[in-house]
Amino acid sequence: MSRSTQRLARDGILAAFWLWFGARLLNDWFGGVLVPRGQPFFDPQPVADASTALNEVAAGLGVVGTPVGWVASALGSVSFAMTYLPDLAAGAWLTVVLTTLGIAFGLVLAVPLAAARVYGRVTHWIALAFIELIRGTPLLAQLFVLYYALPLSGWIGNVPFVGSSIVPPQAVWVAVIGFTINSAAYQAEYIRGSIEGVDPGQLTAARAVGLSQLEGIRYVVLPQALRFAIPSWTNELVYLAKYSSLASFITVTELFHAVEEAAYENYRFLDLFLLAAVVYVLLVLSATTTMEWVRQRVAIPGVGGSAGGRGPTE
Repeated sequence: MSRSTQRLARDGILAAFWLWFGARLLNDWFGGVLVPRGQPFFDPQPVADASTALNEVAAGLGVVGTPVGWVASALGSVSFAMTYLPDLAAGAWLTVVLTTLGIAFGLVLAVPLAAARVYGRVTHWIALAFIELIRGTPLLAQLFVLYYALPLSGWIGNVPFVGSSIVPPQAVWVAVIGFTINSAAYQAEYIRGSIEGVDPGQLTAARAVGLSQLEGIRYVVLPQALRFAIPSWTNELVYLAKYSSLASFITVTELFHAVEEAAYENYRFLDLFLLAAVVYVLLVLSATTTMEWVRQRVAIPGVGGSAGGRGPTE
């Protein structure tokens, strides 16, 4: 299969997923425009009946392990997915919210942190202390401190509209703050490595033509460094999408929490977590595809680089 065919198949799968996901969310947010909230778009019972009938035929003929039995099993899996995907959609939406807001707000903090690490004197040590503290402690511990030890939840809960309609409750915003702080520390290191990969003579040249140091960093160094850091951002986005499951420990009903709740109702843990794994893969594939598009859009022929990414144990 050629690369263009692979990309076409990938894009088709992702388009179908996001079409369903968007329709699912809009339907539930607006009170059930197409079907009642939480109900599948199509009735899974006929598919389940077909699976049962094929299983009976396969058992009667003694061909359970043949294509007839495989088709019956596949239909059973489709029926199961149709039944529980609506429950997973709301959780997947919070996973998307936590990931995108965490990476975006984290970038806002990471840029000045990285600049302070490279060019600061006193601020170098402040930025270094913050980065090493956050990178040296588990994300789960950070979330526990923010949610249980600090009064953040109470303060956010008093903000108008929080927890009403489609606005997430305060636990979600506490998780966003936690992911923002954690991601900022990692992104700052990626950007620092990218800044150090830019030829120092360019900042000197910027100063020579009349730019201040801050202007030289902003207009000359950072545009190049941020471009170099895109591969690392891709890794960070993937990690954050998976780490979002930790928010379930502070009562955020993201994808992992939604699957867990459904599993305790029917005890089909393996089936539901395999279904969740498929959703996670589609979200991660969407993230990597988006970042690849961004990289191509900002690429300069003959210029490239990477500042690395989180290691397997971080």
